[in-house]
Amino acid sequence: MSRPPFEAPTSADIESVSEQLGRPARGVLGIAARNEAGEPTVVATSPRLEDGTPFPTMYYLSHPKLTAQASQLEASGLMAELTHLLENDEEISEQYRLAHEQYISDRESIAHVAELDGISAGGMPTRVKCLHALIAHSLAAGPGVNPIGDRALAAIREL
Repeated sequence: MSRPPFEAPTSADIESVSEQLGRPARGVLGIAARNEAGEPTVVATSPRLEDGTPFPTMYYLSHPKLTAQASQLEASGLMAELTHLLENDEEISEQYRLAHEQYISDRESIAHVAELDGISAGGMPTRVKCLHALIAHSLAAGPGVNPIGDRALAAIREL
């Protein structure tokens, strides 16, 4: 199994992500996505943190502006709308299930953590729980992989 492509973080990246998060960045393996200005927007995080804690969210949204926009979308009720879509569109549901499997495969290519078996992020594969995680996955994986994350990103562009 090959490791997903992401850039190794520089010390400047770690400093930037720590500043974005307002705390020291933990377990950063790489930068999975950047914005047009080159700033980190998504970090790839180790499946097990330095202290041994399992960490299921491999793709972590770090940029404050995107994080705030994701929170705004969650507060607007978009998660309920996307959950309804998921429940009523077999094609979207299947694509979402495949995104879940791809997410797990990406994490497993880094390390197997038994406590995380079958767990991805954001509510995948059956519900919409966290737009932050789904947007991060879409940005890291690229368009067409996570249909719910892609729709959330489209909603951010409309803000």
